[in-house]
Amino acid sequence: MKYLKKYLAHTLIIFLVLFSLGILYISYKNPNNLNYLKVVFLDVGQGDAIYVEAPNGKQMLIDGGRDINILPKLIRIMPPMDKSIDIVVVTNPDQDHIGGLVEVLKNYQVGVVLEPGTESDTLVYQNLEKEILENKINKQIAHRGMRFILDEEKNIYFDILFPDRDVSTWERNDGSIVGKLVYGEDSFMLMGDATKYTENLIIWNENLKSLKSTVLKLGHHGSDTSSSFLWLEKVKPEIAIISAGKDNHYGHPRQSVIDNLALLKIPYFLTYQEGDIVFETNGKELIYK
Repeated sequence: MKYLKKYLAHTLIIFLVLFSLGILYISYKNPNNLNYLKVVFLDVGQGDAIYVEAPNGKQMLIDGGRDINILPKLIRIMPPMDKSIDIVVVTNPDQDHIGGLVEVLKNYQVGVVLEPGTESDTLVYQNLEKEILENKINKQIAHRGMRFILDEEKNIYFDILFPDRDVSTWERNDGSIVGKLVYGEDSFMLMGDATKYTENLIIWNENLKSLKSTVLKLGHHGSDTSSSFLWLEKVKPEIAIISAGKDNHYGHPRQSVIDNLALLKIPYFLTYQEGDIVFETNGKELIYK
């Protein structure tokens, strides 16, 4: 009888611990205290990676940097015990966007992979496509007009503005995915490696209301092949983000781009200076952390 009581006591303790961890997980995965959308521009060196988490817990990862260093970033920023990502967006099949995604697909259950349709002959791209195929992940090719609902109740969504046509034979940067993440009065224009040519095509297709954004992630790490004065003027962001590595040999960001931001009085943050750049918004108030 004494041993039975001891066994039951231990069982109860284990149950309470697991129950508490479950409640903790739910509170992280579906936070009830704040109705905030979180957007994190991850410092991955000379590359791109953006983590998005909606109030309902739905998550999107846009690019994965150039190597495995994306994994400790995700472990730190994602809810404890969370091993799933709803949407992975590949804006461009270059190494600095997809290098870390192979390991992401190996370590996380991914619902959808969205690609631009451009391809690469690199081994890392071939390995990424192999992982998608072997894990039977739903792969979709992006096109203008697609809308991914991240939180239906709060009307948080990610709109695809480009590609607007088949770009399978295009130069990879020209065919980059461009998307706009929207929550109420705040929005994030996310450019991948889109060029000035791409920007002009989007301006031709879209109305000014759909271009105006609170935050703009500059195309191609602040390269002068992107972020024309006209584009910056049309988007009119309150803040610009430049994802680049310190002392990179490409010279990103280019001084001409910085000058254009200054002329339009657009403040900007650099990932290699700030580290991970975190924004939270409730659809009305944008908070920088």
